Amino acid sequence: MFESISYLDPTVQFAIFSAIKIVVVFAVVVTMVAYAVLVERKVSAWIQDRVGPNRAAPMFVDLIPVIGPFLVRCGIFQPLADGLKSLLKEDFTPNYVRKVYFWLAPAIAVIPAFLTIAVIPFGSTLGGQKMVIADLNVGILYTFGIVSLGVYGIVLAGYAANSKYPFLGGIRASAQMISYEIAMGMSVIVVFLIVGDLNLGKVVEYQRDHGWLAFPFFAKQMDWHSFVYWPLSLIAFVVFMISAFAETNRLPFDLPESESELIGGYHTEYSSMKFALFFMGEYASMITSSAMMVTLFFGGWSLPFWLENAGSFWEHHGLLLGVAHVACFFLKLCLFLVVMIWVRWMLPRFRYDQLMDLGWRRFIPLALGNIAATALLMALITR
Repeated sequence: MFESISYLDPTVQFAIFSAIKIVVVFAVVVTMVAYAVLVERKVSAWIQDRVGPNRAAPMFVDLIPVIGPFLVRCGIFQPLADGLKSLLKEDFTPNYVRKVYFWLAPAIAVIPAFLTIAVIPFGSTLGGQKMVIADLNVGILYTFGIVSLGVYGIVLAGYAANSKYPFLGGIRASAQMISYEIAMGMSVIVVFLIVGDLNLGKVVEYQRDHGWLAFPFFAKQMDWHSFVYWPLSLIAFVVFMISAFAETNRLPFDLPESESELIGGYHTEYSSMKFALFFMGEYASMITSSAMMVTLFFGGWSLPFWLENAGSFWEHHGLLLGVAHVACFFLKLCLFLVVMIWVRWMLPRFRYDQLMDLGWRRFIPLALGNIAATALLMALITR
């Protein structure tokens, strides 16, 4: 296949490979969204000493010896059942809503999460192709520009519902997400001061050579610079991770939905597939946030140093290194997803004043101080 494509015009080759990467990445992300819901239900069941989903399956699966009952108990078919249920349920639109905005809001909420994936490098190279859809020199600026659009879908949903509880949820979401975007953006500045580049691929390569910013012990060669900057990059990671919880409206920051106060917040009036789109948007945002944390602070696709340094092994196994990089990235991504799911079922919800206080009076000053400390340290080192 690659040999036949190599004879085409470079622009055509680029278009073909980009289309292939878009289709594959979209399919993987949608599958991860579906099974992240299953993992969340299973983790919550385990924490609450329940069984969790263990019934949904086609009838013929039970007839498969040994493995059939195991698949049913694992709930492996539950995402398929949930998807079919969302498609087949009645799509009800109340008469009192603002219909155009009501229909538009779910799409606006889900699209930014998928667009952000485009600039995240999920591997080094495979078959001579970079494992990133769009290798932008200003990838992080693109990411924050697109992520900031997600709040419009939530605010529009609260406004379009023409009901007080969704409206309150939309107002809460706008204040919360805008507040924590500032802290999140400032935390990332430390990374690019250290790395000296806005390209996410360069950030990963820097960490491969000098050590992961949040854990500098995994490096091709130990560099004292990594250990000097480590406390500052660790603070940046903590601020980024907690801000990511707030940006994705996950507990303990789910004030825009808070069932005990607002019934369901901005998506109270939604049903069927429009309601499912909000869920897809939330879990896709979790995947995007986890991918960003892996890329910026945990080395992206880079392997631990003892594996990266096994040069003779990789030379004899061709494409295996590229596959290992992709697998390493997704393993780290899944670990962060599990952490985000676990936190939801272990911590109580903040009060709204606590949430705002943490964002404005704690994280923003901390992020600003971290930037100043990093710049001062760099100035002292380079003198």
